[in-house]
Amino acid sequence: MPADASQSWTLISVLFSSIPLSPSLAATLHEAAVDLYRRDDSVGQVAGDLMSGRVVNLKKTMQLGAITGPAFEAKLDTERGAGTVRYLLTRQGLELLGLSGERSREGGYLN
Repeated sequence: MPADASQSWTLISVLFSSIPLSPSLAATLHEAAVDLYRRDDSVGQVAGDLMSGRVVNLKKTMQLGAITGPAFEAKLDTERGAGTVRYLLTRQGLELLGLSGERSREGGYLN
């Protein structure tokens, strides 16, 4: 199920971006990260009308203030040039999708 672009802003937290993030790009990155998280996979490709690249599941939990979740990095080519985005899926967002809990490095879940 594709994420609503406005909803995706509340489901990911961007730690760093060298390119401007539009709502549609945020939604694309969110969908790629959720897919990788669900499959416990390492790398996924993303593509759209004005961008292409890959998203890497860093398989680490990151924290930014009170926001915590699994971390991802995207290397993208966009109409504005190449860029990098580092972000995490929020626990709140994972819970809304029915994916509560964090995966540990061994593949289990931490509560």
